[in-house]
Amino acid sequence: MGAGRSLGRRFGWLWASYAVSTFGTRLAFDAFPLMAILVLHAGPTEVSLLAAAGLAVGAAVAVPLGPWVEFRRKRPVMVAMDLTRFAALTSVPAAYALGWLSFVQLLIVSVIVAAADIAFNAASGACLKALVRPPDLLVANGRFEGTNWTATMLGPPLGTTAIGLFGPVTTVMADAVSYLLSAVGIRAIGGSEPRPARTDAPRLRAGDLLEGWRYILTHPALRPLFFNTILVSGLIMATAPVLAVLMLGRLGFAPWQYGLAFAVPCVGGLIGSRLARRLVARFGQHEVMLTAGVLRACWLLGLAFVRPGTGGLMLVMAVELGLITCMGVFNPVFATYRLDHTAADRVARTLSAWSVTSKATTAVMTALWGLLAGITSPRTAIAIAGLLILATPLLLPRHAHAPHHERESARSHT
Repeated sequence: MGAGRSLGRRFGWLWASYAVSTFGTRLAFDAFPLMAILVLHAGPTEVSLLAAAGLAVGAAVAVPLGPWVEFRRKRPVMVAMDLTRFAALTSVPAAYALGWLSFVQLLIVSVIVAAADIAFNAASGACLKALVRPPDLLVANGRFEGTNWTATMLGPPLGTTAIGLFGPVTTVMADAVSYLLSAVGIRAIGGSEPRPARTDAPRLRAGDLLEGWRYILTHPALRPLFFNTILVSGLIMATAPVLAVLMLGRLGFAPWQYGLAFAVPCVGGLIGSRLARRLVARFGQHEVMLTAGVLRACWLLGLAFVRPGTGGLMLVMAVELGLITCMGVFNPVFATYRLDHTAADRVARTLSAWSVTSKATTAVMTALWGLLAGITSPRTAIAIAGLLILATPLLLPRHAHAPHHERESARSHT
C-alpha cells in the first residue's frame, strides 16, 4: 500500500483546493507588513500590532464559528469561507488603486481572514475524515504536509520577486484569486453530504461554544497533545520576528540570505512527510509521534548561537533543516492521531477550539517575546524560548490509546 496510491477523485479535488490556496497564502507571505511599511509608512509598533491583533481578534471572532460549522454541511461552509477571504483580500488592491488604503483596513481584513481560516480548517478536517477511510488518513495528511512545505519553500521568494516587479498589492491579489480557485475545487468534489444533526436549530446553545475545549480537556489522548502543540507552535512562532531582527539588524545579513536560510531547509518538510507513513508502518503511530515530538524540541536553542557570515548562515540552515524535518514527520502523524481520536460529531468544534487557542497563544507569546527581546536582547529571548521548548516533550501522550472508531466498534460488540 504505497503513499502514491489514489485516494479517489473527491479527495483529489480537496487536495487541489488545499494546494492552490496554500501556494497563494505563501506567495503573499508578509504582504500585509510589507504594505504597511512601504505604502503606509508604518513603524515597528504598528507592524507588530497588525501581526498580533489580526491573530488575537480573529481567534476571538472565530469562537462561535466552531459549533456553527459543526451543525452544517461542511463543503458549503468551506466555499463560503473561501469566498469571504476572496472578498476581504480583494478590497485591499481595490482600495490601493483608489488611494483609499489605510492601516485600519489592513487590520480589519487580517481579522476577517484569520477568523475565516479557523472556520475553514475546522470544516476541512471534518470533510477529510468523511472523504477518506481511517487507514488512509495518514497518507492524506502526508500529502497535505508535503504540499505545505513545498509552498513554504517556493512561495515567499516568488512573492518577494513579484512585489519588486509589479508592486506591493500583487501577491495580495494572487492570494485572493487562490481562494476563489479553491472554492471552485471544493464545489467540484460533488457527491452528497449528510445533513448534520441540529442544522435547523434556530440558535447555538451557550454550551456549544465551549464544547470543543471541554472535549479536548477531558480526553486522555488529546489533552496532553493539545498543550504540547500549542506551546511548541507558540514558542517557535514567537522567536521568528526576534530572529529576523537579530539576523537582518545586528548581524547584518542581507534579505536574500535571510530568505534563503528558511527556504532551503523546507526540503526537510518534504522528506519528513514522505517518511512519516513508512515510519508509522514500521514502528507504530504513537511511537513515531512521541519520538518526532521529542526531537523537534531539540533544535530551537541552536538559533541563539548564530554569528555573522557564512558560518552563521549555515548554522541557521542546519538548525531549521533539523527542526523542519522533525515537524514534517510529526505533523501528519499528529493530524491523523487527532482525527482518529475525535468523534465524528465533534471534529469541527474540536479543531476550531484547537485553532483558536493556537492563534491566540501565538499572538500573546509573540508580543511577550518582542518585549523580552527589548528588555534583554534578541539572542537572550531566543535562548529562553529554546530552553523552555526542551520541556514540552513532557506533555506528549505517554501511552497509546485506541482510536475513537475502534472504541466505538468494541462497544457495539459488547
